[in-house]
Amino acid sequence: MARSAPDALLLIAPGCTHCPSVLQELSALVKEGKLGRLEVVNIVEHPEVAQQVGTRSVPWTRIGPFELEGNQSQGELERWTGHAANDTGVADYFSHLLETQRPHRVTEMVHAEPQQLDSLLALLESEELPMAARIGIGVVMEELQGEPILLHSLPTLLRLSESQHASLRADAAHYLGLCGTNAARPRLQELLDDEHPDVREIAADSLQEID
Repeated sequence: MARSAPDALLLIAPGCTHCPSVLQELSALVKEGKLGRLEVVNIVEHPEVAQQVGTRSVPWTRIGPFELEGNQSQGELERWTGHAANDTGVADYFSHLLETQRPHRVTEMVHAEPQQLDSLLALLESEELPMAARIGIGVVMEELQGEPILLHSLPTLLRLSESQHASLRADAAHYLGLCGTNAARPRLQELLDDEHPDVREIAADSLQEID
């Protein structure tokens, strides 16, 4: 069920090339009823707001839970507004963050809501996933190594380890090792007999990691 229109925050600064166009597009979404409220802050006058959200660049936009850096097209702003209104798009947002080299933001979101690990790992099953995002998933998982939060990913990783794609089985084997739990040991031992040498090697490394 659709929620009420989300609110938006836009940070701008004098001389910013793209700020006027983003402001215009967001204002149009307010007029159309797709955004409930738009707050615009000049960070030269209120630098504390930029510090609070952790950015030094403008335009910077937050629509619902989604934080967007830099220039955004009308289509992109409408897309994220729709996701925010309907509680969708978390996986797309993770991909966006990883492609723009912000894995730390993904880690923060997963810490806040551990169940979102499933949305992150589900990206691995997309054949269209950019390499930058795939690498970023590895960065996030390694940042979480040894934390109890990774246990939330165990059922998903066990399922991914059954994939017909060797690269996905290899990723799953690596991440099972990062979980550091004996519950992953039986599947990793099975992967020692995998048909692909990379999977066998990673499974062996992961078993050593658990030990």
